Order: sequence, then C-alpha cells, then structure tokens
Amino acid sequence: MTYVLIPGAGGSADYWHLLVDELRRRGREAVAVDLPAADDTAALPEYAATVRAAIGDRNRVVLVAQSLGAFTAPLVADDPRVTMVVLVNPMIPAPGETAGQWWAATGHAQARADHAVAQRRTPDDHVDLAVDFFHDVPEPVVARLTAADAPDESPAVFTRPNPLRRWPDVPTRVVTGRDDRFFPANFQRRLARERLGVDVDVLPGGHLIALSQPRRLADQLDAYRTQAHPADR
Repeated sequence: MTYVLIPGAGGSADYWHLLVDELRRRGREAVAVDLPAADDTAALPEYAATVRAAIGDRNRVVLVAQSLGAFTAPLVADDPRVTMVVLVNPMIPAPGETAGQWWAATGHAQARADHAVAQRRTPDDHVDLAVDFFHDVPEPVVARLTAADAPDESPAVFTRPNPLRRWPDVPTRVVTGRDDRFFPANFQRRLARERLGVDVDVLPGGHLIALSQPRRLADQLDAYRTQAHPADR
C-alpha cells in the first residue's frame, strides 16, 4: 500500500516532509506530490494529472489530501487502484463547485468568525499566517517552510470549472484538527456530514496538522489502513 499525499494551497510537497519521515520509519511507502501551483494556467485537471503521474504503476493507493487538496483527490479516486481517500482539514467540494465558490457556499466566513469569538479572539477577515496556520507548529518547522517564498496558488484553480460530477465510490475518511482556527472543527463536522455523509475523526492540532502532529496523523492513517486491510498489520 502506498500513501500518495496531496498538498493544499501552494502545492508544495514539502508540507508533508514530517509525515513522510514518520510513515517511512514505520515501513510504509509515502509519495508527496508537488502540484503546479506556480503555473497560472494550471487548474484542477492539471493537478489531477500530476497526481496520477505520481501514482505511476503503484497499486493499493491511499490518497491523503490536505485542505484545498480535497478538490483534487476525488478527480483521481476513480482510478481502481485507489482504495481509500483521507481528507485532512479539507475543503470538501460539492459536484461542479469551484474552489472560488466554496467559501460562500459553505458559510466559511461566519463559521471562522464565530470560532474566533468563542476563543476570545477578535474576528478578522484578514488571514494571518501566524495566527491562523502556524500557531501550533514548532518554530524550526515554520522557519524551514517560510525560508523560501511559496508560490501563490494558481488563480485558475479557483475559477475554472470543476469537472467533478459525483463523489467517487471509494471509502472516504475525514481527519479534523481540534484546534484548527481556519476551518473550525464544528464547521468541518457539518460539511462532512452534509456533503459526504460521514463523521470526522478529531485529532489534536491546527490546520497544518501534518506539521504539528505528524505522529498522531500517521497513527490515524495506520488505523484506517488496518481497518481496511487487517492482514497488513
């Protein structure tokens, strides 16, 4: 079995480096995908093609998609070699919905503002990387990821039509960071139930849970793996 890891906004495979190390330490195969986020013409079909190329001739593939990566994963999951999709703090798309339409359609802004108030923080439409994303990530990891300028996400990903017509018939799991400030846990729980009919598995950690809690995330992936393939213990 191979874990193929799809990053979120920015498209960098380096987001997964701690999880890849943890999975490989356990003897698992893990492939982190670099998406063409710096290409302004690249959209979901191109992202999906990149992931398919990364799968290559591998069998028994588990797609693990972070945040915006949830728009790409279902476009690849029709491959019969994909045995499971795991969405991590995801933007779960509705069929045909663009990533640009997702925000208003899901009520994200209000959910984020309500969560900030509940935490006695001042709601702010502005995205603060330190507050919203890196608040629980170790400083050395933050320094590594911010040392080089990350590419802006291709605007085509948010505006070009989403070719998804229905969610693929493959087991799908959702992992939610209990401390996610950008996509609050209750918001994720509602969306997973409404759009996929599944409950979420909650882990400690914020939006970038693969950086703040790689061991716990690997534990959860191993648990899914064992449930699906008991012989692979």
